[in-house]
Amino acid sequence: MNKKKHRILSLDIETYSDVDLNKAGVYAYVEGDFHILLLAYAFDDDTVYVVDMARGEKVPKEVWAAIDDPGIIKSAWNAQFERTCIGHYLGRVLDPVSWHCSMVHAASISLPLSLKSVAEVLRTGQQKDRRGEALIRKFSVPQKDRKTGKMYRVYPSDDSEAWQTFVEYNAQDVETERDIRRILDRFPLPEHEWQLYRMDQMINDRGVLIDRELVHQAIACDLMLSDEMTKQAYELTSLENPNSVSQLKGWLEDRGLEVESLGKKNVEAMIKDLDKNGCDQEALDVLKLRLKMAKSSVKKYQAAERCMCADGRARGLFQFVGASHTGRWSGRNLQLQNLARNSISTLDEARDLIRMGEFNLAESIYGNVPDILSQLVRTMLIPKDGYEFIIADFSSIEARVLAWEAGEQWVLDAFKAGKDIYCATASGMFHVPVEKHGVNGELRQKGKIATLACGYQGGVGALISMGALEQGLKEAELPDIIKNWRDANPRIVQFWWDTEKAAIDTVKDHQPHRVKCISFEYFADTLWMVLPSGRRLAYLKPHLQPNRFDRLSLTFMGTGLGNHWERQETYGGKLVENATQAIARDILADAMLRMTRKGIDIVAHIHDEAVSELPVGKYTVQEICDLMSENPDWCRDLPLAAAGYKGFYYFKD
Repeated sequence: MNKKKHRILSLDIETYSDVDLNKAGVYAYVEGDFHILLLAYAFDDDTVYVVDMARGEKVPKEVWAAIDDPGIIKSAWNAQFERTCIGHYLGRVLDPVSWHCSMVHAASISLPLSLKSVAEVLRTGQQKDRRGEALIRKFSVPQKDRKTGKMYRVYPSDDSEAWQTFVEYNAQDVETERDIRRILDRFPLPEHEWQLYRMDQMINDRGVLIDRELVHQAIACDLMLSDEMTKQAYELTSLENPNSVSQLKGWLEDRGLEVESLGKKNVEAMIKDLDKNGCDQEALDVLKLRLKMAKSSVKKYQAAERCMCADGRARGLFQFVGASHTGRWSGRNLQLQNLARNSISTLDEARDLIRMGEFNLAESIYGNVPDILSQLVRTMLIPKDGYEFIIADFSSIEARVLAWEAGEQWVLDAFKAGKDIYCATASGMFHVPVEKHGVNGELRQKGKIATLACGYQGGVGALISMGALEQGLKEAELPDIIKNWRDANPRIVQFWWDTEKAAIDTVKDHQPHRVKCISFEYFADTLWMVLPSGRRLAYLKPHLQPNRFDRLSLTFMGTGLGNHWERQETYGGKLVENATQAIARDILADAMLRMTRKGIDIVAHIHDEAVSELPVGKYTVQEICDLMSENPDWCRDLPLAAAGYKGFYYFKD
């Protein structure tokens, strides 16, 4: 029986607001001096029409009717923008249920997130007009008068010829998006993924409440501290600008110090050397100030202030399928994925002091106030009145998934028995019992760093980047740690080689090859990794070529550094890392969907952690953790576990 084909309304709008879209996000953007200028639309394969709303043209009733009709698919590139802007114009939040996003669909097969880039990669008949960016800068954002410094807006009547080009550009964007969609339709996104997309949009629409007072006071505190520290640095160095890297570097070199960089790690190393040698107190004081000033950055607080809506909630913080080759979410605006950790035991007291503006008292108690501000960043996320946060986090999810994929049974048994995995790993590496704070407890740290760094074929560099040296390990002992870990985990090591071989064989003979729960397929000039959930990861235009070790290497086209579309190399460990993180993503996605269907309001999710905003006392932490750690049907034998806590602000337990 053929599935009924829905009508599709393709949309693209051009807008104006005095709020910076790139810095504030679309939800705060529409709360400024906001206007829809142009609305381009087309039903199915019909002609594209442009409604010049800036010049008073009315949107046809059939378009407004289609917007509200759940039986008609609304399709756009970055559909969240069109849905939010049109919804604001209509005075309501539009249900994402019948909206499809071509950008998300493209990202699901590892294409770029830019309409222009995808059109170029796919070589569509319609390419994005390069003049469009200049026209957007002209008509969609405020202009600054060079003489007076005042801001003003350019209207259609100010440049009719340019405006007509803008209208044509708007229509062409619909043509380009529609051409891309026709190609993407050959690789349909499973309905389950569209369900997850709709859940993602609901979470973005809901947003999370920001403690406005904490944000404002933290910014004020940082400003005061920056002024004070700059003054101290000036008195010590007499430099015109002691914050200048080149000036400070020259000052330090004049005092006989070799300065490669003034980055955090380099400054910390120089401080350590000067402390050890006990010389040049002025240079030591200046470097300590430099480190303190670097920590006093309040970019997260400033970002929160920019993207906060009128009701105090920050919205649009998550990009669905934002990470290529895993499908994990990525952060937007506030970038919740890389918040500083908190370690002080008196978090409540420190938070109260900053909220009350008691900066001097905070300094007298804690000394390093910039560090306190950094540790309080998480706590600016708060639940609304009468509600609490319950935060549930998967325990060692990647280590569990990796062992499950590879069939490393002793690791799975350790998890099932509730053992400390770092102790169990150290015990397997060194063949002695290891207990946390007990017998051979000093080996636990080696087990931990090896677990975190070695699972994806990492070498000495991986251990160092994971902080092995900072945690007291010696560089000379790192090769042995790698060898011991690999000897203790032979099935994981074999899984790297088998996965790489299966991928290469699939590219060679275009036949399916399977490795335990992972399989590879080849079609449409693409290597597909098929996950246990059924989701596919795409490696576009795969090619085999010799690498720097003269081994046959698998390469593919993807987005590299600087968002350049380029050929990239992969290997067994990297493929296993993609698979492991993608499976962990699928487990988290299923858990969040299960929670959403039970009416639990998720307001944020960070890595493998979900933050729910719930009426006080309605749920226990254990109930949420139990719900979160239910196994999907496709991984019934994977030992999952979640731990959590509750509170009236977000923090790292």
